[in-house]
Amino acid sequence: MPFTFSVYSGLLLPFFVQGVVVSGVLLRRRRRYGSAADAWLAVLLLLHTLRLAQWMLGFAGWYDSHDAFSTFMFYFPFSNRLAVGPVLYFYFRSLTNQEFRFSRRQWWHLAPALAYLALRLGVLLYDIGLWHGLRGQPLPAHFGTKGPLAQQLDEVPLEYVVEVGAYLLIGAYALRTLREYRAYARYLNDNFSDTDQIRFRWLRNVLVAVLIGTGVSLAFAITNSFVTPLSYYQAWYDYFFTGLLIYYLSIAGLLTGHQLAGLHFQPPAETSVLLPKSEPEAVPEPVLIAPPQQLVVTENPERAATATTVAPKAAVTPGADAELTRWTTRLLAHMAEARPYLAPELTLGELAAQLRTNTSWLSRVINAGCGQNFNDFINEYRVREAEARLQDPRFRHYTLLAVALEAGFNSKSTFNRVFKKLRGITPGEVARPE
Repeated sequence: MPFTFSVYSGLLLPFFVQGVVVSGVLLRRRRRYGSAADAWLAVLLLLHTLRLAQWMLGFAGWYDSHDAFSTFMFYFPFSNRLAVGPVLYFYFRSLTNQEFRFSRRQWWHLAPALAYLALRLGVLLYDIGLWHGLRGQPLPAHFGTKGPLAQQLDEVPLEYVVEVGAYLLIGAYALRTLREYRAYARYLNDNFSDTDQIRFRWLRNVLVAVLIGTGVSLAFAITNSFVTPLSYYQAWYDYFFTGLLIYYLSIAGLLTGHQLAGLHFQPPAETSVLLPKSEPEAVPEPVLIAPPQQLVVTENPERAATATTVAPKAAVTPGADAELTRWTTRLLAHMAEARPYLAPELTLGELAAQLRTNTSWLSRVINAGCGQNFNDFINEYRVREAEARLQDPRFRHYTLLAVALEAGFNSKSTFNRVFKKLRGITPGEVARPE
């Protein structure tokens, strides 16, 4: 197999190898752990890797070999960007919902990409199978390596139409995924007390990177079509940027956990919130009531005054909804007695099981009865627990990490971020002696 090494082919080769290897690793991980997200990411990587391979092999001499390798370059569907948008979207869906399965009714998302592949297959069957194979006719173009139908398609703006459609699809699916990512962030706050490992902030960066990559390619295409024709050497930089995108997707995918059974996010359009029939769907403006106070013991009277705080405020609707009030009181009593917030990975489902109720009703009790989402509700207790230790002389020898772990946080970084968010100062400032 000929391969001419040069600066242009050699610089693209490592990206190509990485894309193929990482795709294989992800597919193997998919078979081992049953993670659909790994399979979708592998497909996304291969789509970009194959696009890069066209320019890499071209600079390696395949177009100019004037043999079967040249024929391969003309008929293999290296670039199928029509699939990038849908694959990116379904990667997000499978990553954030471990029960998500690609169903038959969702194949229409891939219809444009499949139609393009069918077209390319039809051209191959006609030129190589019928024209050259059965009829024995020589291939008329590019030194006998390219058939008549492929040559005719080069004379019509089909590829331009496909590229424009691909750009539009990528933009539409990326924007849709970004919108649903924001809904996913709300879902995390309503169901998980520790969200750092499952927030997937890098996923938002991946979406932005794909949009930037598409924008770069679009800029090259516009320049080539309407400003000045670009040489192969000038267009190479577009494919080099694709290599950088492959590198980023590879690293991000390999570092993503594959065992996230607790994630069951559904986009808002597909979610139906089920509440007890006796409960009204609209919650009027709550009336605040104060639960029992919690006293923080400290030797400093001034800090004692500021540390004596109340639990998250409870609320009832006008008309004193007795059921909501009863459950709010029950929840606050359970939080004070059982202290479930000390479990670092406490979820809404686990707390609902402790209270022997369902997650929909408990979520409403926390939102309407306590005026907070689940994440802030639990972390408020954890911050208060940490404050008690930070201000108690008996725990002065504790490190901030030790305080964070004993208060129910999973890491020091999460502790610092949440503390700063809820108190406006860092834990170190609270622990600093007067």
